[in-house]
Amino acid sequence: MPAPQPALTAAYARLNRAFPGLAVLEVGVDEQVPEGGGWVSAASLTEDGVGLDTFLAQDDAQVLRDYGVRARPDVVASFGLHRYAWPACLLITVPWFLLRRVPRLPVAGVAYDRTAPGLSLGRLAVRPAGFACLPGDPAAALPGARVVPDEEALRAEVRTAVAEHLEPVLAGFGPRMRRRGRALWGTATDEVVEGLWYVARLLGEEPRAVRELEALFPGTTKPYAGAAAFRELAGPPGKSLLTRDRVSCCMFYTVRPEDTCATCPRTCDADRPGKLSAAATS
Repeated sequence: MPAPQPALTAAYARLNRAFPGLAVLEVGVDEQVPEGGGWVSAASLTEDGVGLDTFLAQDDAQVLRDYGVRARPDVVASFGLHRYAWPACLLITVPWFLLRRVPRLPVAGVAYDRTAPGLSLGRLAVRPAGFACLPGDPAAALPGARVVPDEEALRAEVRTAVAEHLEPVLAGFGPRMRRRGRALWGTATDEVVEGLWYVARLLGEEPRAVRELEALFPGTTKPYAGAAAFRELAGPPGKSLLTRDRVSCCMFYTVRPEDTCATCPRTCDADRPGKLSAAATS
């Protein structure tokens, strides 16, 4: 049963305020997610067809424009999956983190417009198909609510909801990326962890997010691969910096070999403090 807007609105509104480069638009329970213009349905990314071709063409053009080189097709597909999955996972993890409510989001209930002016990541339209919550939540009385007994059950709902949404998307992107199985689900783990980690820093709640993500992905939660696996490095005098090793590689090194991500498994610990500090400043 579709989730009524009041159950999730506060979480999405807080996300919009903290991260103005991304806008989340809730769609009425009797409405369809938008189509046409710059909108791309999540369902169209699950098939090896025109929708996916059009979506990846934007990444191909952006790499050429920003870096002056043409990326390999599998690298373009890797960039494209990240471009979609990173914000899409926030639709599930942010309501869980802020409200302890976990929406279910089949691909038919999400559309993405990455061309919206003034928004660095674009906008997502979302029409949840129900949500899980804990006993005692006032939203438990709303239509579409499903009460689960405790926090571990709610974490299981997060993993299930993300898998339900991403599995068909991974099936669409996988052949283009030349990845299968564990490699794809490692990517899913990374998108969930690094997306919420980033937003939690904007919200001033990084320590709690780290604890929550380590409990969500301890490393034994199939079909996901790998763990949240946060660790500390020595930073400026008297300070430490938080990092992790990505389970997957985004392949950016194939475009700029000298410039790897701060959490890339190819980046040595000696180089990470500078990259982490630069990322925090930006």
